[in-house]
Amino acid sequence: MTEQDRVEDQVWHQVATEDAIAEGQATVHAVNGWQVLLTRFEDDIVAVNDRCTHAAARLSTGRIRRGALMCPLHGARFDLADGRCIGGAYPTLRRFPVRVANGVVEVAVPATPPGMDETPVELPG
Repeated sequence: MTEQDRVEDQVWHQVATEDAIAEGQATVHAVNGWQVLLTRFEDDIVAVNDRCTHAAARLSTGRIRRGALMCPLHGARFDLADGRCIGGAYPTLRRFPVRVANGVVEVAVPATPPGMDETPVELPG
C-alpha cells in the first residue's frame, strides 16, 4: 500500500469500494494494524476503531440501529454522527478521516499501529 499524503501524522489507505459499504451494515478492515469499522450513515461513510471504549469488545459484532453502534457485550450505544456515547459516560470512539476517490474508499489511520488500549479484545465464541 502506498502512502498518498498525510493528515496530522496519519496515512491514507485504500480500503474498499464505495458500493461495498451499505447503510446499517458494518465491514471491518485491518489497516496498518488498526481494526477499522466502516458503515454508511445518512449518505456519509463513517470509519471508527472497532473497539468499545468501555469493554474493548468488537463493535462490529453488535448491531447498528437508529444511527448508533451498539456494543454486543454490555449494550453501550455510540452515535455514528460523532462517536460519542449515548446515555452513558464512556469515552468517544476514535474516528478516522474518510474520503472517496474514483469510487474507492480511503481511510487515514495513524502512521503507527495501535497499542493494547486501542486493540479490540476477542470474545469467546
